[in-house]
Amino acid sequence: MEKDREAGAPPVRLAFRFGYLGDRFGGSQVQAEERTVEGEFIAACIRCELFTDFREARFQTGGRTDRGVHARGQVAAFTTHAPDRAIKALNWQLPPDIWVNGYAEVEPPFNPRYAARSRTYRYYFPPRGLDLHSMADAAQIFLGTHDFSAFARIQGKDPRRTVHSIRVAAEDGLAFIEVRGESFLWHMVRYMAASLLLAGQARISRDDIARHLETGEKCCHTPAPAFGLVLWDVDCGIVFAPIPPDSRTERHLGQLRDRHAVMERICSVFEESIG
Repeated sequence: MEKDREAGAPPVRLAFRFGYLGDRFGGSQVQAEERTVEGEFIAACIRCELFTDFREARFQTGGRTDRGVHARGQVAAFTTHAPDRAIKALNWQLPPDIWVNGYAEVEPPFNPRYAARSRTYRYYFPPRGLDLHSMADAAQIFLGTHDFSAFARIQGKDPRRTVHSIRVAAEDGLAFIEVRGESFLWHMVRYMAASLLLAGQARISRDDIARHLETGEKCCHTPAPAFGLVLWDVDCGIVFAPIPPDSRTERHLGQLRDRHAVMERICSVFEESIG
């Protein structure tokens, strides 16, 4: 698409796949007193004159992340009369710690939160001193549908969730837990990661995790730190056309992959917090 649609043309609903480094955000959801991912994304759209009111444009994302949590494959959608400008200009208007890397035209009712078939998270940590085989074995306890009261902050929500897949692996000098499900409770993946880290340190067993899952008694006093968590993918059944990354985007993708110094803090912070 070489130019914006002609004046008077019907608006177009666009979905964007995007990522961000969560270190300097107070979470993803718009908040009046905090710098947030959605707040910066909406501000960039307004600077590009893609819309003037995010509510009228029905700006929506595929889910929320907490303070300090990162994303690789989050999805945002909004309606605009200037789709070509959106595709070309958003990366220039977004701050350095947010980038878009794919887009698609979607149907007018599309809402990424409700269209999401599954969400995938990764929790990264340094593999030093951890038995990854024991962690991988213990992780299988979480597969299927369970009451996750022992591994989340419920806040009045239905504690039953379904984990479609989970694995423990290592790449580029870091280990990670990757878990996929339709939806997750608050801090659920971080509590799961905390318990698996303990299993990797031989401080709890596979059977201990199974017992806590069955009884609902908390397995850990605190979730694993937020800065190790990445929203890896939101699957809305969309094929995204790629937006070629600029040098800035490549740099930040590299930072997301190569966070050795930050990840070295995870075990020590976690160990201190559980004492």
